[in-house]
Amino acid sequence: MPVQRLNHAVLYVRDVSRSVAFYQEALGFRVVQSFPGAAFLQAEGSSNDHDLGLFQIGAQAGPSAAGRATVGLYHLAWEVDTLAELHRIATRLTEMNALVGASDHSTTKALYAKDPDGLEFEVSWLVPADLITQEVLDGRAQIRPLDLAKELERYGAQTRGGVGVSV
Repeated sequence: MPVQRLNHAVLYVRDVSRSVAFYQEALGFRVVQSFPGAAFLQAEGSSNDHDLGLFQIGAQAGPSAAGRATVGLYHLAWEVDTLAELHRIATRLTEMNALVGASDHSTTKALYAKDPDGLEFEVSWLVPADLITQEVLDGRAQIRPLDLAKELERYGAQTRGGVGVSV
């Protein structure tokens, strides 16, 4: 049986309490288990045992050099069901000064943010398969700034996102 999906991610952070508070406030994650120096969080709509593990390594930890001086993970991407939820999260991330970008990948509408340790993550909504036209597919050749208001008008706030499109 092939791999089905990503079950969870684990991050090393400077201060686990600070990171837990951030992910709770920004994305609505809840703690399902914790012990000194570690916490396991679950997304609200998830059936996973946990979606994010956090392990504290201390305030002395330097910033990640991944992508600048070393190989490493660029970001994790969390998916939402509706554009209304993407809009709500965009507002929340903006209020927290965590939003660093928003892109229209044609088949995917994406927000980019950084957590307190500068680790980047994405929150995205996927265009439903039955709404993907040739024009939408052709649009993947170019990444544009996300105009969330335009996408809400085009697809509707409550349209449920679809399964990813193969490249």
